[in-house]
Amino acid sequence: MAKGILGRKLGMTQIFNEDGHLVPVTVIDVANNVVLQQKTVETDGYVATQLGFEDKREKLSNKPEQGHVAKANTAPKRFVKEIRFDKTLNEMTELAVGSVVSTDIFNEGDVIDVTGTSKGKGFAGAIKRHNQSRGPMSHGSRYHRGPGSMGAIKGNMKGKNLPGHMGHETKTVQNLVVVGVDKERELLLVKGSVPGPRKGLVVVRTAIKSGK
Repeated sequence: MAKGILGRKLGMTQIFNEDGHLVPVTVIDVANNVVLQQKTVETDGYVATQLGFEDKREKLSNKPEQGHVAKANTAPKRFVKEIRFDKTLNEMTELAVGSVVSTDIFNEGDVIDVTGTSKGKGFAGAIKRHNQSRGPMSHGSRYHRGPGSMGAIKGNMKGKNLPGHMGHETKTVQNLVVVGVDKERELLLVKGSVPGPRKGLVVVRTAIKSGK
C-alpha cells in the first residue's frame, strides 16, 4: 500500500547489520509531518494527501497560506508537498486533516523512492556537464575542451549538449531500502545515498517499481 512522508536529509553515516557487514546509510529527519489536505476524485479529480513539514514563522507566510494551515490547526509549513495515489482506498487517505504522520508508517525492510533537489554545480562546460570527450591537447589543435561543431543547424538549439548550468534538478533514486527506524527521534535510516546536499528537503514514498 502506497504511503509517503516529507523530511530533511541530515547526512550520511554507517551502521553494522546483523551479519556484521558495514552498511552506508543516509539519515532523514521526518519529524512533525502534518496532514494539511485530503484530495479526492469527487472534488479534485485525483487522490492525494497534502503534507506539511517543518514550522516557519507566521510573518514569512501570506494570508491564504495562513488560512490553509488554520484548517489543520497547525503553524505555517516550510515544505508542502502532495503524495499522490492511484487508488481511492489507502492508509494515508483515511487520515484526518491535522493528523501527525510519523515514522510508524515505515518499517525496516520497506523499499522506497526518495526525491530531492540535486547539488548545484554552477556553470559547467560540455565535458563535465555532458561527459563529452576532449580534443587533442597538442600544440596547434585549437580544440581542447570546447563543445565541438554544432553541425548544420538553423533556429534554436534546444536539447543541444552545450555548456550551461549544471545540477540543481529534481532527481529520484528508486528502490532504496529502509534499514532502520528511530521512532524516538523521528529518523529514517536509508541504505545508500539520496539526492541533494546536507539539510536538503526530500520526499520519501513507497517504491513504484519494487514489485517488477
